[in-house]
This record gives sequence, C-alpha cells and structure tokens, in this order.
Amino acid sequence: MIRSGLLSAPAAYDEIRSVIAADHPSLDADALARQWVDDETSCWREDSASWPAVTDHDRLQSALGELAGRGFVVLHGCADHWAARDALRERPGAAGAIWFTAADVWHAVDEPMLELNVWHADTANAAPGDPVLDEVLSVLAAHSLPAHFDEGRVEIAIRWERRPV
Repeated sequence: MIRSGLLSAPAAYDEIRSVIAADHPSLDADALARQWVDDETSCWREDSASWPAVTDHDRLQSALGELAGRGFVVLHGCADHWAARDALRERPGAAGAIWFTAADVWHAVDEPMLELNVWHADTANAAPGDPVLDEVLSVLAAHSLPAHFDEGRVEIAIRWERRPV
C-alpha cells in the first residue's frame, strides 16, 4: 500500500490503523500503524535510491498522459468497474477508459506485471482487432512498455517503481 503511492501517508496510516484495530483490538493500533508506515516509507526511500533515472513507472505515466491527451479517461487505483463506469459517463465524448485497481498496483510492486482494463466509450471491453486496443498498445510500445492483451486485459511487463514524495 505504501509503495503504490496511491494514498497519502496519512490516508495509508488511517487505513492500516483501522485494519489493526478491527483485527487485533488488544494491540495499540495507532502506534503500530505509525511504526509500519514509517518503516516501510524509510525502506521505500532507501530502495528507490538504486532505481534507474527513468523507471517503468515514469514511462507508464508518460504513456498514460499521452493517452489522456488523446481523450481517454485514465484512472489510477480505481475502486472497481462501477467507479470506472461512472467516471467514463462523466466524460461524454471520451475515447474510452484505461483503469487499474490498487490491487493491480500492489501486484506490480512485487512482480513485474501490471494489468490494465481498456474500455470503449460505452464501457465495452476492448478486444483484439479493436482500434481502441491497437491505439493503447501502440502508445505503450512507443514508451518502451512491453504489453500484450490476455484474457480481457492488457498486461504490461513492468515493476511499479513510483518514487516516494
């Protein structure tokens, strides 16, 4: 959760504290959550010092920015397909939507693969041969992000190396 960077440190702390308090009411959830967030943030900062000048995450943000500029709704850490649907409906005339959940990011923190959902403007899933899918794959390739379509989603062979702020 911390290394995803999808939540601010206070929001991550609140989330972790809530889980500890619910699952282990005898523990000091406040102190334990604060320690875990501080420790993981420290490790994240230390690890990021060894990352290349341009990370997979940097290239992904550049590609997603280009796709947003082409009219796609891009949702980072989207709660679920209902939230993606609602966001897309708020943007009449959008080219489509590209979205991924926090759990998708957490996977990419640990393993070199991030899955993206790619939708047409009407929320239909993109499929092989669709111009929308071809455009997304082309932009990802132009940003040196190896990707392919598999079982309804685009898989990108990257690690989520988002730098700490």
